[in-house]
Amino acid sequence: MNHYKLLTPGPLTTSETVKAEMMIDRCTWDDDYKVITRKIRTRLLELAGADESAYTSVLMQGSGTFCVESVITSSIGKEDKALILTNGAYGERIVRIAQMAGIAHTEFKFAYDGHPDEAKLRAVLEADPALTHLVLVHCETTTGILNPLDQASRLAEEYGKILIVDAMSSFGGVEIDVPALGIDFLISSANKCIQGVPGFGFVIARRDLLEACNGRSPSLSLDLYDQWRVMEADGKWRFTSPTHTVAAFSKALDELEEEGGVAARNSRYAENNRRLRERMEAAGFRPYISADKQSPIITAFRYPDENFHFDAFYDYLKEEGFVIYPGKLTDEDTFRIGNIGEIYPADIERLCGLIENYGGVMA
Repeated sequence: MNHYKLLTPGPLTTSETVKAEMMIDRCTWDDDYKVITRKIRTRLLELAGADESAYTSVLMQGSGTFCVESVITSSIGKEDKALILTNGAYGERIVRIAQMAGIAHTEFKFAYDGHPDEAKLRAVLEADPALTHLVLVHCETTTGILNPLDQASRLAEEYGKILIVDAMSSFGGVEIDVPALGIDFLISSANKCIQGVPGFGFVIARRDLLEACNGRSPSLSLDLYDQWRVMEADGKWRFTSPTHTVAAFSKALDELEEEGGVAARNSRYAENNRRLRERMEAAGFRPYISADKQSPIITAFRYPDENFHFDAFYDYLKEEGFVIYPGKLTDEDTFRIGNIGEIYPADIERLCGLIENYGGVMA
């Protein structure tokens, strides 16, 4: 495979130094490796602004969806009921998880390009006192929309609901003060804004609520409480961990700090996104999400006309060193361009120059 830059929401382009960490083989039970695990767990709490007396972090093997399923099935009991907010494929995936697990839930569906209507959301919360959990995807990479976390936070506190936030594509690239927002469970992944590689996800959780998950999970592998219990004891993972990915993530955390932390990374991502939207609109591609709701992570663009052929466009850009994403909407033809990872404004300028010079775009 040729080298190219991934303009996706993860996996993404990583630094050479992060990749170099994977050239060493490590033992998952070794004390030096346990030190790496402990460092990661501590650093994640620091990024979340969370004190370890009230919060803890758990690492879980697998893709981000493994982590989401672990939280949903471990934290929502048979006597509970979840209100799941959806405006994209990843919220809908959480609904599917709840269905498969037999978890009582209500789906609050709203427009792919919109935010939830607060009055309608309040009406649902007030009409169903059985609801115990509120679940939201912060950045829906289906479209690139950034959903209103502050609204979910206020309503969860006001109505006394446990707040679960899928921050898969935002944590580390958008500042999230977990205690201030009253987030009870936050879920993210190694291969997103912290700029590691795929292999595990992580959960930042309130200690008391995580302790209440004891014995609740119907799964052995995805039992969040048991994973935490073993990891908390001495830094071990219950089962074989992705050692190369863990070492790479530790290095990625160092590089996030060297860049200036989440605020600095957010600034770079936001500038990438600003330039991308501006140049793409000038080239005839309209963003699907309005600027006030756009995340600095990934942008969905509408096809310019009925003659546009995405596959040819994709192949052209790949030949020139960039890989983009197809669309995921069902109601409109779109494609997506991410701008996180080791991507800088100069990369965006070069990409957009290629797009402007692509003779077949408007044919």
